[in-house]
Amino acid sequence: MTTTLQIDFVSDVACPWCAVGLAGLDTALDRLLGEIDAHISFQPFELNPGMGPEGQDIAEHLTQKYGSTPEQQAEIRERIRERGAAVGFAFKPEGRGRIWNTFDAHRLLHWAGEQGPDKQYALKRELLAAYHGRAENVSDHTVLLRACETVGLDTARAQAILGSEEYALAVRESEMQWQQAGITAVPAVVVNQRYLISGGQPPEAYEEALRRIAASVAEAGSSGG
Repeated sequence: MTTTLQIDFVSDVACPWCAVGLAGLDTALDRLLGEIDAHISFQPFELNPGMGPEGQDIAEHLTQKYGSTPEQQAEIRERIRERGAAVGFAFKPEGRGRIWNTFDAHRLLHWAGEQGPDKQYALKRELLAAYHGRAENVSDHTVLLRACETVGLDTARAQAILGSEEYALAVRESEMQWQQAGITAVPAVVVNQRYLISGGQPPEAYEEALRRIAASVAEAGSSGG
């Protein structure tokens, strides 16, 4: 018996643990084929909503935000790189260099979701690869349009969106909705708007959690609850 689950993946393109988490979730869902039919939607969350167009040096940013030292940052970067490699996501070894604003990326992801879940998924993966794998500036419209072209989205339509305020309100409202639901850190994997799996987990953790959730959903369905 296959259990259908709605998964809202709340995340930010700027979040390296979100890249790790999505790759881990993908692996877990591959292992659960035939048991779970997952419908994934990507929901916006900005780690740095006030980031200016010039961005910020990442070492400076992390020191200001978390008080971490260069040595601690290098250690964490290596741990993230190893976790990514374990699930097939290649981080640029020397890191991203700068932190960039991701609001326009979220606007395009919202639009891509209207084109279909496969298009939104493809764009999300491409933007994560651009930011974390190639250290590209994902607030740069040229980078964003290239990502859209790569995944087969209409670049003329994407350019029109970027040249306007289209989807800005929708993204803001969605961000507020998830914050009001209690999401304060990402990635947050919300299943059937009821169950929360927090953090960039390894595939085994996602697999175990999703199997447990699917069993609960199936039991509730069979009991009429």
